[in-house]
This record gives sequence, C-alpha cells and structure tokens, in this order.
Amino acid sequence: MSEYDCVRRGRLVLKGELPKKRKQKKEKKDKPKKRRVDEDALKHGGWWKATTFNDIRGSVAIEYGRNSYITALDNGLFTLGAPHNDNDGPSPEEIFTAFPINDTHVAFKSGYGKYLKVEKDGMITGRSDAVSAMEQFEPVFQDGKLALLAGNGCFVSVDPEDDAVVALRKTAGEAEVVSIRTCAVRELNTEKEVPEEEIGNLEQVEINYVKKFQKFQDKKMRICAEDKTALDKAKKEGILHQTLLDRRSKMKSDRYCK
Repeated sequence: MSEYDCVRRGRLVLKGELPKKRKQKKEKKDKPKKRRVDEDALKHGGWWKATTFNDIRGSVAIEYGRNSYITALDNGLFTLGAPHNDNDGPSPEEIFTAFPINDTHVAFKSGYGKYLKVEKDGMITGRSDAVSAMEQFEPVFQDGKLALLAGNGCFVSVDPEDDAVVALRKTAGEAEVVSIRTCAVRELNTEKEVPEEEIGNLEQVEINYVKKFQKFQDKKMRICAEDKTALDKAKKEGILHQTLLDRRSKMKSDRYCK
C-alpha cells in the first residue's frame, strides 16, 4: 500500500475537462481616509483661520473684511491693505509674529521688529521694543467670531474714514470682528472618528447607546427619566460614558450593568 500513499490525491478530472485556474487572493488594501479640504484656507493662499487661542502663535495675519489685511507702515502706524485676489496669501508687510503672554493674552510684533501698542488716544502703533500691559491683546471668541481687546479695554477696529487701526469702542460690533490667519503646520484634517452612537445631541446619544446595549425582552425601550442636564455637565467633565452607563444601570436592562 506504500505505493498508493505516494500518489498525490486530487479532485476527479473528467476527460476533456480543462483544469480551472486558481484564483489568487487579492490583498485587501486599506481604503484611504477621506480628508476634509479647507476651502476657506485655499482662498487665502493656505492661511487658515484661527479658532482657538492656541492657534494664535507664530506667523499670523490680521484680516478685516474679506481678503484685506492690516499692513505695517515704516512710520510705525498701521492701515488696512488693499484686497487680495482669491488664492493669494498676505504680503510680507501684512505678516506679524504672535507671542502668547499667558493663557489669555498675546503680543504681536510687526515685520519691523516692533510690538503693537494701543496709545492713549486709541491709536494702534508699532514702535515698542518691549511688552507691557498696553502691548497685550486679548482674543475674545464668541459665537464663532473673534474680536481683539486692547490694553485700554476697547476692541480693535479699522477707522472707516482713513483706514487707520484703532481701539475706541468698549463693545464689539461687526466693525470689530476680525479673522486671525496663520500658516502654521497643522495636522491633516481627517474626518473625526466619532462613534456612530455619538452623532446628534446628548438626548439622541443616550438613545443610541440604549439601543446598542439594552436588552429588549418585551420590545420596549427604557430611557432614564432623570434630568438630562446631568449629561451636559458630564460631557464637560469628561465622564459622559460613565454617566450614561450609570443611567442605563438604573433601568436594569443592560447586559454590561449589574
């Protein structure tokens, strides 16, 4: 029987049947992640809009209106430059260097090596060699908008009569709304990997997690009836998932809860 053991066994092949080619398994390639394109930055030559205090550092440009930037003059004054075309970034004289002073204030240095300062008459000048209280500015973010609070307690704006840069008003209106743009390298804007259950408001998030984890023996969904303001507080404190788990455990229908 040893001769038969040496014969290679295979499937039965009938006369006239052509051997089938083996299909080669193709290696699965990871699909590239979708990347968000910052259309606004592209229209400004790659200079993207700062949305947090930590974004305001290094080379920045201060934009009022659309594609118009604050320009430094050689006499230590500032004016609003001419509008740029789409896809063009700021000119060299429109680029400043931002230095964070603390967690809320920042100082700006012009291309002439001088710090921006608010004078007693509210005029913004660039003639200081050091930073004092008058050379510090506080970026104020609210409702997706930004305004710069100067050391005199007034917000920075552009005088419509002569395009001079001033700080004269105690309250911020449309004239005081500014965009600070930066060219600093940032992480690629990949789509945030947000779990499907966390899409929507907090009320919907709780429902999503209940649907995922709760057993429906009687086909009835049970939602904790306690005040949902606790979820908002838990999210700010970074314990949202723990709070959701506690709320589900009170319904005694969760396979992950005691």
